[in-house]
This record gives sequence, structure tokens and C-alpha cells, in this order.
Amino acid sequence: MLVIVGYLVILGAVFGGFAIGGGHLGSLLQPVELLMIGGAALGAFLVANPIKVIKATLKALPSLMRGSRYSKALYVETLSLLYDILAKIRKEGLMSVESDVDVPDQSPLFAKYPKVIADHHVLEFLTDYLRLMVGGSLNAFEIENLMDNEIETHHVEGEIPINAVAKAADALPAFGIVAAVMGVVHTMESVGIPPAELGKLIAAALVGTFLGILLSYGFVGPLSVLLEHKLAESTKMFQCIKVTLLASLNGYAPQVAVEFGRKVLYSTERPTFAELEEEVKQRKAR
Repeated sequence: MLVIVGYLVILGAVFGGFAIGGGHLGSLLQPVELLMIGGAALGAFLVANPIKVIKATLKALPSLMRGSRYSKALYVETLSLLYDILAKIRKEGLMSVESDVDVPDQSPLFAKYPKVIADHHVLEFLTDYLRLMVGGSLNAFEIENLMDNEIETHHVEGEIPINAVAKAADALPAFGIVAAVMGVVHTMESVGIPPAELGKLIAAALVGTFLGILLSYGFVGPLSVLLEHKLAESTKMFQCIKVTLLASLNGYAPQVAVEFGRKVLYSTERPTFAELEEEVKQRKAR
């Protein structure tokens, strides 16, 4: 929703300021210029990126219209689930969670945490490393190294659509210049027409440069920045799970291990110690 609001603010400020200054909005309506800029940018995007990058970008863009799913409620639920799992392991042993980890969708333990189950990537990351812990063939250092590699891979993969959108934004001003040059060429070949008509052609040519810059810095460029923020949020969730599981592997009690995970969260979404403790108590009571 903020994306739409931001776009409206940009349009209102740019075109509203132009109108207040005495400009005629009709002169900015140049669909041919927009066609040249947008078409050239789209063609360059298709040339520069393999099909998997195009698919990743198209998949990522709709998420920008939604708010972040990594809310305090999700983190509270994730930490509560981690506490339940680690408490069960401490009480009954690692093998007690094997059936839960193998089929989390059918596990009574996981069923109490629908937000976690709904996030496929988080659920897969958590169950994969719990499965390795149950296997017992890797020590804490080896599991930490594997986690770091997977998180790095996740981050690199998440940067693919970011880079694709950023490069498309960088190209738009240049394509605006191309459209402007084409307009100048058209103007120069029409020097024999009346000055009023000639002025319209010159204005149309200049609009090409204007549109290229506006689309780049006002519309497309900010999307790549927003994608970066969303990638950082998803990576933080993996880091939270990583730190919690490693603390448990190093012998810390479930309460302390969960506190390790809580501490790595951003302050804007991090639940307080009291909030998390109260949630755990309520779930125990239920």
C-alpha cells in the first residue's frame, strides 16, 4: 500500500508543481515517447537476463504491494515453537522430535503454529537442521558452517531480482535521452512548419528526457531498494533460527537458547522478554 501512496505523492508533487508553475499538463502527455522508453527498457531487460532471472523478478515484484510478513507476531510464534521443540528435546531426547520434523504438516507440535507452517522457506530451514541434529552425525561447528552457507546462498539468490530491477532503473534515463534525440531528429526535419507547431515538437522531445529520469528515480529505482529491505527481513528470520539452534547444541537451556534468537532480531519487531515469556506460558496453559 505504501508503494501506491508513494507513487501518488511523486505524481502529485511533480505534475502538481508543474501545473502550479503555469505549465500545461497536456504537453506532458506523450504516449509515443513513453512507448519508446518503456519498450526499449523492456527489450534490454529481456536481453540482459536469463529466463530464471526474469521469473524471479516477476515473482518478487507482486510482494512489494503487500506489507512485510515478518511481523512481531510471526517472530513470537517462531520463538515459541523453537522453545517447545527444544524443551521437548531436553526432556525426551532428540529422537522425540523425529516424527514432527519428518512430517511437520501432520505434527501436533507444529500445528499450534500456523504462521510458521504457512512460510515454506522458514519451515524447511528449521526442519532441515533439526533433522541434522536428530541424525547426530554433525557437531555444532559443522552445522553452523552449513547454516552460514545456506543463508549466504539465500541472500545471493535474493539479490538476483534486486540487481535486475536496479539495472533496468539505471537504463531508463539513457533511453529517455534516446527518445529525446529521436524527437529532436523529427523536429529538425520539420523546420519548415509554423513556429507554434515547431515548439510542440521540441516540447515533446524534451519530455522524453523528463520521463526517463522520472521513471528511473521515482518509480523503478525505489522498487529495488524495497526489495533489498524485504531480503534483509527474510535473512534475519533465518539468523534467528540459526542462533537459537546453535545455542541449544552448545548446551544452553531452551529459555536461554530462545533468548539468543530474540536478541538478533531488529528492535522494531523484537518482542520483549516479558512478551515472549507470557506467550510461552499461555501456550503451556492451553
